[in-house]
Amino acid sequence: MKYNRLTLISLAATLLMTACGSKDSSTTTGNTAQPNAQAAPVVSVITAQAEDVDVTNTFTSNVEPFATNNIVSQTAGRIVSINAEVGQKVSKGQLLAKMDDVNLAKTRMQYVNDSTELGRLTELYKIGAISQADYDMAKLALNVTKKTYENLAENTYLRSPINGVVTARNYDKGDMYSMALPIFVVEQITPVKMLVNVSESLFTEVHKGMEFDITVDAYPGETFKGTVNLLYPTVNSATHTFPVEIICENKDQRLRPGMFARVTATFGTNHNVVVPDVAVVKQQGSGEHFIYVLNSDNTVTYTKVELGRRMGSRYEILSGINEGDRIVTEGQVRLKNGVNVTVK
Repeated sequence: MKYNRLTLISLAATLLMTACGSKDSSTTTGNTAQPNAQAAPVVSVITAQAEDVDVTNTFTSNVEPFATNNIVSQTAGRIVSINAEVGQKVSKGQLLAKMDDVNLAKTRMQYVNDSTELGRLTELYKIGAISQADYDMAKLALNVTKKTYENLAENTYLRSPINGVVTARNYDKGDMYSMALPIFVVEQITPVKMLVNVSESLFTEVHKGMEFDITVDAYPGETFKGTVNLLYPTVNSATHTFPVEIICENKDQRLRPGMFARVTATFGTNHNVVVPDVAVVKQQGSGEHFIYVLNSDNTVTYTKVELGRRMGSRYEILSGINEGDRIVTEGQVRLKNGVNVTVK
């Protein structure tokens, strides 16, 4: 069979393209990488251990003065002198202010006259010149005048009834005292006290003299000691708590009224599992906590746990984990419940 030249050229081109296509297909197929199995996540594990953990409760409160005294006069009058300032430490019996003493001077004169009159009547009574009733009346009059004088003196010369510090002064020298506000407020801050509301479940655990640890934001890292001074005998039916008064000696007077305080006490011990905080996974949006537990077949179980007390970088576990369980402490990001893992 005879072919013309154009036909032969077309046939040759077709054969060449077919050969090239077969070669490229073969090459591509030979170089394609087959997918490998995904490597198991690498984790670190430890064996859970149990230990004695103190059972503690922390309560919030405010530091209060042990005693507060409002320094006032029983009657309105002009203030003659002011003898103390806010922040000043004062002693029991120290003069703080003096009021106008006109009434006191009048009563003093009456007291002197009544005393002189009783002396005269006493001599007459001894010789029988006056009756028993007249003599008793004179003694009574002197006694009333004396009490009146002493009361006026106490309300003219205003003194501090306690050792403390002046926390308020509401008047100046020369002001007319109107009894609307106290002239001074004196607070005893050695010791100070705190009132906390304790759950009724601890009613039998708290006793007078029991020690509490006290911390305040003003002195970070420092702990002050306090003791139970008073237990209220009734439980609030709405909150199921009862008030407990705690006092702190505060000899250096560093604790001041109004400071926010955290008061902590120990109520025995529990023997519970303790794990590093890095082992605990918090489920976002739920507030629940989990720990991956390593099984004997090298799979992990996503286990819900109940956290107790935090102690530095460790957590007490109240439930969910047993002593001897192997728990994951590193590599949780790639884990899912039931996945196989490689232990580092």
